[in-house]
Amino acid sequence: MKATSIFGGVQVFTILISIIRSKFIALFLGATGLGIVGLLNSTTSLIGGITNFGLSTSAVRDVSVANNNGDDMRVGLVVSVLRRWVWVTGAFGTLLVLLLSPWLSEITFGNSNYIWSFALISVTLLFNQLNIGQLVVLQGMQKLQYLAKASLAGSFLGLLVTVPLYYFFGNDGIVSALIIASVVSFVISWYFANKVHITKVSLTNELAFSEGKSMLKMGFLISLSGLLVTASTYIIQLYISYRGGVDQVGLFTAGFSIINTYVGLVFTAMATDYFPRLSAVAKSNELSKKTINQQAEVSILILGPILIVFLVFIKLIIIILYSNTFVAIEEMVLWLALATFFKASAWSVSFILLAKGDTKIFFWNELLANCYVLLFDLVGYYFWGLAGLGISCCATYLVYSCQVITLSKIKYQFSFDISFLKIFSIQFLLAVSCFAVVKFVDKPYSYLAGSIFILLSVWHSYIELEKRLGLKIALANFLNNRLKKE
Repeated sequence: MKATSIFGGVQVFTILISIIRSKFIALFLGATGLGIVGLLNSTTSLIGGITNFGLSTSAVRDVSVANNNGDDMRVGLVVSVLRRWVWVTGAFGTLLVLLLSPWLSEITFGNSNYIWSFALISVTLLFNQLNIGQLVVLQGMQKLQYLAKASLAGSFLGLLVTVPLYYFFGNDGIVSALIIASVVSFVISWYFANKVHITKVSLTNELAFSEGKSMLKMGFLISLSGLLVTASTYIIQLYISYRGGVDQVGLFTAGFSIINTYVGLVFTAMATDYFPRLSAVAKSNELSKKTINQQAEVSILILGPILIVFLVFIKLIIIILYSNTFVAIEEMVLWLALATFFKASAWSVSFILLAKGDTKIFFWNELLANCYVLLFDLVGYYFWGLAGLGISCCATYLVYSCQVITLSKIKYQFSFDISFLKIFSIQFLLAVSCFAVVKFVDKPYSYLAGSIFILLSVWHSYIELEKRLGLKIALANFLNNRLKKE
């Protein structure tokens, strides 16, 4: 909760920055421009998924373990190895996109108009990988304040630099904006990572290879699972583009961005602290179970009220974030909000596979999941269009939750506590009630009824968080400390 609160404050500003950016992109580029951005990002992310070797996850575990053991020399060695390999993998990704740019343009857009676009943005794979190397150090060393500041500064400076490009050059400014954003993020993370003291060690190529093998081996399987997610998204976007046009890709991107950006930031804030913390106790099934249940409870208690607000006011939110043109994604986002409840429970449990170092099981688990994700999405869009993608996402996370919980039960004797099941049931019931109100009650009456459910959700979350965290005492101590300083 402490980590979430640190990042929560930062994420308020990050969300505001994201809202401004999304609004300007929607106004200056429209659904077509947003679709182009989505396709360029998905394609490079697909290549990045092949070449990044999952270092953003596997290296966090190694740095965290070394840091928890208090071994400065080991931390220095792990960080040095990491920094050597992000250069290698980043350069490999850049070279691959550069060489494949003619083919990528034909496959993605059906023409050769975007060869130079792909050739130019290939450099973003290098800067993104170097950026990951810096962020891993901050996360693994649990320098959460630096990590939060890097996130905020990167978002703010990225906004200042990229929005003018969209304003003056429209779609022609997309490539420049993507490149500059990646460079800005790297420079900011490099600045904060260099504020952390890391013991310097002498590193030969042989030592970098021998020490990096386990990191790369674990990361390779993680990258394959990440690649499956990216590949699924890429295939769906291509299918939507061919069947419905680039405009539909833009709407698809906007709909998932609402949930992944504004709600997903909560997951990002919590995961920053959660994965290193779970890794530290991973040898004990009992401590792992306790940590997962605590995280799952806090996740639902924080996300519940946020998701219910999205359910009630989703149409207004879409218009504020984008424009009236994007109202077509309303029903899709309603289903995505419900899906997030299942995602939260599955997300909390799935980290145990990585914390335990069971990367092969993790890979096969994700492979199976991505098979039915792709199937559900294709069927959903074919029969129900954009709304069908929301329905398929809800079905996907329901099935995935059952899958990962059953696997963890068999492998690690994990189960959810009764307290979590009660919290989940109450918040999800309130969300389903809101969903029904929004679907079947005319406005403005739906706003009135929905507001009642929002208040009930907030009240329930406050009561439960007070039991676990003592919010009144924490707030009183905070105010007293502030008064003493003044």
